[in-house]
Amino acid sequence: MEKKSNWQEFKAVLDEHKIVKLYHFTDFDNLESIIKNGGLYSWMDCERKGIKIAKPGGGSTSRQLDSGRNLEDYVRVSFTTQHPMMYVAMKDGRISNPVILEIDPEVIFWRDTYYSNMNATIHRIKPNIGGNLSDLKQIHFQSVKAFKHFDLPEEEWPYFQAEILVKNFIPIEYIKNIGNFGIPIPSKPKELQIKNPYTAQITRSTPTAFIFMIDQSISMSRKLNFKGEYITLAEAVARIVNAQIYDLVLRCIKMSDVRHYYDIAVIGYGDDASYGWQGALAGRDFVSPEELKNNPFKRIIVKEEKITKRGRVLKEVSKFQWVEPVAAGKYTRAHKAFAMAKDLLDKWMKEHHEQDCYPPTIINITDGAFNGIPNPHEVNTQLANELKAMFTNDGNVLVWNIHVTPDNKDQLLLPVSKTEINDDKDSECLYNMSSLLPSRYNQPIGDLRGDGENRRHVAMAINSDLSTLIQLMDIGTPTNISQK
Repeated sequence: MEKKSNWQEFKAVLDEHKIVKLYHFTDFDNLESIIKNGGLYSWMDCERKGIKIAKPGGGSTSRQLDSGRNLEDYVRVSFTTQHPMMYVAMKDGRISNPVILEIDPEVIFWRDTYYSNMNATIHRIKPNIGGNLSDLKQIHFQSVKAFKHFDLPEEEWPYFQAEILVKNFIPIEYIKNIGNFGIPIPSKPKELQIKNPYTAQITRSTPTAFIFMIDQSISMSRKLNFKGEYITLAEAVARIVNAQIYDLVLRCIKMSDVRHYYDIAVIGYGDDASYGWQGALAGRDFVSPEELKNNPFKRIIVKEEKITKRGRVLKEVSKFQWVEPVAAGKYTRAHKAFAMAKDLLDKWMKEHHEQDCYPPTIINITDGAFNGIPNPHEVNTQLANELKAMFTNDGNVLVWNIHVTPDNKDQLLLPVSKTEINDDKDSECLYNMSSLLPSRYNQPIGDLRGDGENRRHVAMAINSDLSTLIQLMDIGTPTNISQK
């Protein structure tokens, strides 16, 4: 690509501010097209070339604003991985499994590249847009290097969205991490062979992770009939989580060896949030299957309905426990649990960044609405979206939200559209917080729903009974564990 005549002066600015990467957000479902067509095109160039964008990050309003400022021919690139417009696109449903492409900053030196010191289409403030060295120097580099715009003084928020505007096209060789998403990069892009996401083998060298988030607010003290026993929601959910943990441990036992196929964490939340392990594991975050096998908190005897020749009878059954039922505190501050999960996965992702790992699964189990802070829906949706934006080479983190309640209301399992929700604000919040499940789950979910729906579903359930919860969690647990 032809560079500006004084490109070395532009490079000096980048060196001064230690800018080594630029970023562009898109949806995982767009990667096939990006690789097949050899790079990133502006939306107008896509229209000219007949390239269909499966999940465009910008909507019709965004395109109108681009056209109003003659920016329809530019690929927009930023300095941040936490771009506010990515979360707007997720909230609006335009993208569901976001990925962050790392762009070589050399695009800044190209002859036709422009620079904007804030979002180039913002209207309440007039941005500075131009292609000269003085325009690049208008960017507030200390602001764009903040992790989130909320970390800045409010007057600096607009400058966090400074942009590099690349004319027409960014070739694939300038997308530095394009090979990190499990899709082979062929020598001839038109001969692309796509690797399906969420198919990585779970082995000791390529593990995954599970985080169970459990609502432990006072409303979990309500009771229901669970497998023939009249117990609290907290007790029922604790039994289900313990049973799922036990099943995960069993999957790792090969002869006398307990293999480290995944890391498991439990976070309980009410007035506050804390790790949920009891006994020898108390205070720990992620633990291994071997540690769980060797350190059960206790064994309890419970009653369960069993089908016999004489009909349904209650029988005593022995169960392991690592997590205790809790129902305390008047608030449901889920945002604290989501923040803890984000911190955990930040560390986990750094440790497994180069591996082809099945992405971590977060299973949030709650009996109702969030509260305890201003705008709890908006805050928790933002935090859930940040988790969904994280990814391994095999796909994005999967966030499940499961609503359990003793109320006798109709269930909604794994919806394919928000229209299945009857204008309930809490339910819409859970829907927006939940992942769009990969297509590999279409058939088992269709079988569970009994509708044979061969469409992608959202990882949520509303007013689910507890027996269904077990089935949902089984679907959310990958079964393609390798023997390695």
